[in-house]
Amino acid sequence: MRTALDTDVVLGEDWEGPAGAVDDDLRRGRKRRTMLALNRSPLARKIITFNLLAMIVLAAGVLYLNPFRDSLVMQRESGIVNEAQLAADVFEAQMPAGAPVNLAAGDGIDPMATIKGIELPDGADLFLFDPGAALIGTTTVGGRAPVEPVHGLTLERGSTILTDLLSSAWSAVSGLFPHGNEVVPDGRLEMVRSLVPAALQGRTQIASQKNGTGSTIFGVATPIRQGDRVVGVVGLTSVAGEIDALVRVEREQLLELFVIAIIVSIGLSLVLASTIANPLSDLAAAAEIGRDKNARKMSPSRVRIPDLTARPDEIGRLSGALRGMVGALYERIDANEQFAADVAHEVKNPLASLRSAVASLRMVKKEEHRIKLLDVIEHDVRRLDRLVSDISNASRLDSELVKEEEEPFNLVKMLSNLSEFLGQQAHKKGVDFITDLPKQPIVISGLEARLAQVFVNLITNAVSFCEEGDAVRVWARQRDNRVLVVVEDTGPGIPEEALTKVFTRFYSQRPEGQFGDHSGLGLAISKQIVEAHGGVIWAENIRPTDADPTSEPLGARFVVGLPV
Repeated sequence: MRTALDTDVVLGEDWEGPAGAVDDDLRRGRKRRTMLALNRSPLARKIITFNLLAMIVLAAGVLYLNPFRDSLVMQRESGIVNEAQLAADVFEAQMPAGAPVNLAAGDGIDPMATIKGIELPDGADLFLFDPGAALIGTTTVGGRAPVEPVHGLTLERGSTILTDLLSSAWSAVSGLFPHGNEVVPDGRLEMVRSLVPAALQGRTQIASQKNGTGSTIFGVATPIRQGDRVVGVVGLTSVAGEIDALVRVEREQLLELFVIAIIVSIGLSLVLASTIANPLSDLAAAAEIGRDKNARKMSPSRVRIPDLTARPDEIGRLSGALRGMVGALYERIDANEQFAADVAHEVKNPLASLRSAVASLRMVKKEEHRIKLLDVIEHDVRRLDRLVSDISNASRLDSELVKEEEEPFNLVKMLSNLSEFLGQQAHKKGVDFITDLPKQPIVISGLEARLAQVFVNLITNAVSFCEEGDAVRVWARQRDNRVLVVVEDTGPGIPEEALTKVFTRFYSQRPEGQFGDHSGLGLAISKQIVEAHGGVIWAENIRPTDADPTSEPLGARFVVGLPV
């Protein structure tokens, strides 16, 4: 199995797992899965849809705003203005210096001959007006000079089914929106004539409009000057649809680019969807397979979550979290099963004793024997009551630790209060009780009542192993970010083989006089509470540093470490 990736980029299902790590049904489902199976994944459809929507909105926005058209229009308008001014310069160059000129009468210049000598592209027209705004001549009536072809100036425009389809679609969509230019059947002369008054005032004017077929026409009117005097106006109109052809070429190229981008986006979306949707589908399918098997009670088995922890992303984290959660759940189930078995075993002992005592009570005749059997019955009943109470507390402990809210409290004050109360009980037994606590408060965050239960268990446990003349010592010290609380006694100590067993449920090794007085759950509960607070607890025997490890211990020591 792959344990690490060399890169943080995950493409497709680049993860592997051993044959035994994945359910057979899930493995067969993976083999049947293809790229087309993503259409059954709502998450995959959302990824593809949102990516396509982003591309479509971008393409529609660019096409609607037409930034390339504005640039082309500006260039064409500048070009036709220059052409009109050059035509006006032709007329001005033929005027005699200092002599009066009348374009309408032909005095000083032949306007029709000049018009015929100006080369214009096919479809473009020139109009000449006198100072009274009357039309003198035009290329549409008087003829025009033949245009010499220029090699390499032809607009090369390929036509494909894709471009024609996209262009038709764009034309249909753009027709839904209003345009700023008025559509007229044939208004070249009228458009230019509307510009003449401003041109007679010495200003060059330009306008545009659409003809009956929707093609754009540009019109310019510029003055003809003789010195400082305006003697006429030259009007020039462009070829119909010239700018539209250029815009269409740019638009089709842009559409082709967006089509390619959309195809690439779909491909990348499929890869992304397989990278995200397929592993998530496997995680969900693994949980569903385990749920269905256990629900049907047919060959129930453990849920095996695919191991995707090698992925350096959130799915890898999710896989690890699910695996850990499922593992913790099964550990809890196993622990509960073991706990139930231990409870049954522990309850059977006093029940067996009770059954035997009750059966014997029916047969005995002597009163002293009856009293002894009643004492046994009473002892076993108390033992059962204590056992059931401790089992109930232990079974509720997990849920209560989760539900209760942690709060900061003074650990030193809590230990002082416990020592004052428990010390009195120790003195009644003839056991010295010694405390060595810091004068400064030590504030920790946790469940004060639960931690108090821990120290009550440890102190009462130490006192129970002491005899008259022994001593119990409780002391605490803060070490950096941890605090140590130690409970020591001068009792018989703990057998070496039992140092790790004392925290096991129902384990109890007591003097003969204390048999049945303890359930063996106190230290197990204490360990569970301490570990729930992020702490540690351990037991050890007290020996001098230079003592023989096989010598008798001087007592027992229990150490609790808690984070501050």
